[in-house]
Amino acid sequence: MMNNLKQQIENMPSRRQEQLLAFDRLLTIMDELREQCPWDRKQTMDTLRHLTIEETYELSDAILENDLNEVKKELGDLILHMVFYARIASETNHFDIADVLNGICEKLIARHPHIYGDVVADTEEKVKQNWEQLKLKEGNRSVLGGVPQSLPALVKAMRIQEKARGAGFDWEEKQQVWEKVEEEMQEFKHEFNAERNEDIDRQKAEGEFGDLLFSLVNYARFIDINPETALERTNKKFIKRFQYLEEQAKATGKNLKDMTLAEMDVYWEEAKRIL
Repeated sequence: MMNNLKQQIENMPSRRQEQLLAFDRLLTIMDELREQCPWDRKQTMDTLRHLTIEETYELSDAILENDLNEVKKELGDLILHMVFYARIASETNHFDIADVLNGICEKLIARHPHIYGDVVADTEEKVKQNWEQLKLKEGNRSVLGGVPQSLPALVKAMRIQEKARGAGFDWEEKQQVWEKVEEEMQEFKHEFNAERNEDIDRQKAEGEFGDLLFSLVNYARFIDINPETALERTNKKFIKRFQYLEEQAKATGKNLKDMTLAEMDVYWEEAKRIL
């Protein structure tokens, strides 16, 4: 078996051989660190969890900034974490990295019968529908069962809607979705105006606001806009403009708290032109 594996590797293109050697190098380093480094020896899946989440967000930032060099670095950090988890599990004989990789390979083959079987799926939409139906056959009780509970609400709304669409539950036209947005806006507006009265139902107003956000996410999906990406880009844009405002105010010896909105708006408009 080892001879056959060696022969297969030797017959691979040189770049694929380099990739396999690089992965083997990482596995070797991981083994050495786990055995020799006090910090690495101490880590558990629980202690690594929050670090993995942080690395994932750093990768997300690098992608949004279109900084491919940083993307490369952050991917390396995440791959290290995946290898680390597998190494920890191997120590209790639960699984190792080979089990992880073979598992995902088998799942990909099973979930793509239009590539590895005789199922026909010639559109992206059909592929998604097949994917969700296959997951149900594998034992998932609900199409929505695969949506992680800890996802940020905006991302979760998008995933819920995508999975519902995969099961055939969706609007037919984007105009219908926009009408729903306008309907939810009016319902929220009604509750918002109720703040003038003492008997405002804040829980109901919050519910209407949630419905409005959910419908906006739905419309964004229909026009191929990722709401999480769109909002994060706006966040970054606001931060850059506000920091420019702070820098310019400081350069003129002013404190933002002592400036009028009109004065701050001058620098804000400058930021919009320059940045």
